[in-house]
Amino acid sequence: MIRLNEQRPNQNDRRIIELAGWLGIEITRRQFRILGEAGIMLLFATCQHDLISRHRRQLMSRRSTHHHSFVSSDRTRRSFIDTSCLGFTGLVAAALIAQEDRVAADHPLEWQAPDGFPHRIPKAKSVIWLFMNGGVSQAESFDPKPALTKYAGKSINETPFADVQNPEKLKLARVTVVNDANGQQRNKLYPLQVGFRKYGQSGIELSHWVPHVGGCIDDIAVIRSMYTTDDNHGAQTQFHSGRHMLDGEFPTLGAWVHYGLGTLNDNLPQFISMGKREYWNAKDGHYLGPAHDAVPIQVDPENPLDYGKSATGLTHAQQKLAFDLVGQLNRLKGEQYPDDASLAARIKAYELAFRMQSSVPETLDLSSETKSTQDSYGLNDPETRDFGLQMLAARRFVERGVRFIQVQHGAGGAGVWDAHSALKVNHEKNFKAVDQPIAALLKDLKQRGLLDSTIVVFASEFGRTPGTQGADGRDHHIYGFSVWMAGGGIKGGVVHGVTDEIGFHAVEDRHYVTDVHATILHQLGLDSRRLEIPDRKRLDIDHGLPILAIV
Repeated sequence: MIRLNEQRPNQNDRRIIELAGWLGIEITRRQFRILGEAGIMLLFATCQHDLISRHRRQLMSRRSTHHHSFVSSDRTRRSFIDTSCLGFTGLVAAALIAQEDRVAADHPLEWQAPDGFPHRIPKAKSVIWLFMNGGVSQAESFDPKPALTKYAGKSINETPFADVQNPEKLKLARVTVVNDANGQQRNKLYPLQVGFRKYGQSGIELSHWVPHVGGCIDDIAVIRSMYTTDDNHGAQTQFHSGRHMLDGEFPTLGAWVHYGLGTLNDNLPQFISMGKREYWNAKDGHYLGPAHDAVPIQVDPENPLDYGKSATGLTHAQQKLAFDLVGQLNRLKGEQYPDDASLAARIKAYELAFRMQSSVPETLDLSSETKSTQDSYGLNDPETRDFGLQMLAARRFVERGVRFIQVQHGAGGAGVWDAHSALKVNHEKNFKAVDQPIAALLKDLKQRGLLDSTIVVFASEFGRTPGTQGADGRDHHIYGFSVWMAGGGIKGGVVHGVTDEIGFHAVEDRHYVTDVHATILHQLGLDSRRLEIPDRKRLDIDHGLPILAIV
């Protein structure tokens, strides 16, 4: 151990003083005495770190300016260490420099866990993901096809479009249930069940069923050329994860965002889900771990979280004592089992749950919202109230820094949009429930300056067939359908992609579902390939490609 000579500096003291001077640190003998041995050792450690950093900057500058050879660089390094008079500290510094340089040379792109920061400058901070369960008809919403009415009642083979059913063009389907009653080809064309008109300055044609969203079309990019491969409702999971159910279970987009980006509010979960989720689409983290599952939220200030209320009769202080004790026990177990992802997730969830007991009810207390705001979301109308509450809650969560808000509309069984019969009645009712609240969300975000940093997505697992199922329905359709995106740097008032004249196949600018994922990650400043974890190599189709035409 180094001991200070109070009468005159000894050799160790002089070395520390010289080093402190080299680092620009002014320190007196009295301060040395106050610091004591532990302080001196801390100074040594600090000096080592600064010495390495400074020397590396100097060395890189010389290499870039003079293109020194390895030999001259090595000589410079040795002379630097030799003249620093640091003894053991110098040796440690030299060893660390050599070790770090070897690692950098051998592994220039070695995997690193996310640090919570984006990989590039982001255009967006948050995502509101609106998912319509069951399958929305593209022809009766965002992609008008008058040819369906013109050729209504004819089989596809009797029209100029017979080639759409060429077996080669149908190969992308991966059947999960062989000979299922649904997910089949429907050959008799079914006329449009609603009219269309142009909306906004952009003049984009949309259905009469979406007049409120139509009023926001100049802030929306409609993508009319989506496709997927699961012809049954496992496609709900596929749209969230990018992988077919036959491939196994994979993290959803929300889980990847949660994994890659740090928190914006320590008192709220960064990934939440509102609305029912069917068992095949109930989890998010999968191999990333349960810590990256969405936290289910109910829009009920009295009971927003399952088991989220404090126990009867306990004061806040008493409950905090219990939480602190359990937290200490959990951390002891965490030290014994450092690789137990479930335990780590449970500890984090337990700590967050305590903070959420006050932060979530406050967020969901809508009494502070003006009557005009509540009316705009349709809270005064029984047909729009439920979804309107979720949209208003979504805005409030975004305001408070929640990263990813996943809203499921009509989940349960196949989903309420699954119009195998009575399509007109079905879609008219469902659009009535969601159209006004979604438009209110877009306008509210824009008015508050939040739309610029918030991506809003409207999607469904697939579209519906041009042909009729039964007397008045449409079947599942995977070959061409529509979604839309708004905010967060997404262009407004544009249409991207084209389907053929009867809306059967996406024929221009075709996009698989992970292209939507890639676009969102791109706007959030994340590179999905840098989020890969060891031993879990992802395929190109998992990553997708950003739809740069709409950003």
